[in-house]
Amino acid sequence: MVDLNIPDASVHYEEQFFAFAEAEQLFSTLLDSVPWRQNKITVFGKTYDEPRLTQLYGDHEMKYSYSGIEFTAMPWSDAMKRIKNAVEQATGHDFNICLVNLYRTGADSNGWHADDEKELGKNPVIASVSLGQERFFHLRHNTNKQWRFKIPLTSGSLLLMKENTQHTYKHQIAKTKRDIQSRINLTFRKVIEPNF
Repeated sequence: MVDLNIPDASVHYEEQFFAFAEAEQLFSTLLDSVPWRQNKITVFGKTYDEPRLTQLYGDHEMKYSYSGIEFTAMPWSDAMKRIKNAVEQATGHDFNICLVNLYRTGADSNGWHADDEKELGKNPVIASVSLGQERFFHLRHNTNKQWRFKIPLTSGSLLLMKENTQHTYKHQIAKTKRDIQSRINLTFRKVIEPNF
């Protein structure tokens, strides 16, 4: 994996973690087999459909929550196990849950946030696999406004964030008006302190 040399963070990237044909096959399998959820999210007192579909996989009945949305993990499917094993081997980290996101069109997005939920521990390691449509991954530093980065996450790529990254940066997948295809993103995490 390549160190992206982002200041005050530890972010690594492998563009062709899965070869094109394998990435296409995994995308198709997950698109058809994941029981996608449409969650509601409340922002400033108003409730909306979350602008993407999600699902949680993990070890036996693991629980996870963010922004008031609670999940009990589904058992790892064969495809999920295959991806998880490859990610763990490549990164040297173990993961017990994976939040899977489906961005159906350019209108689906994920606003500025950090993956800093208490149950992930002090310095969480987040491994993100992208399948399908390339989307830009934006990073911005919490205090130095000049430190902003835009990374094209290609199909089959692996992005790894660790150490202090979730404390120093926020990240997002922005909306785009371009006519684009669907993208599936798998974010592997390790729950250390269950919170409910």
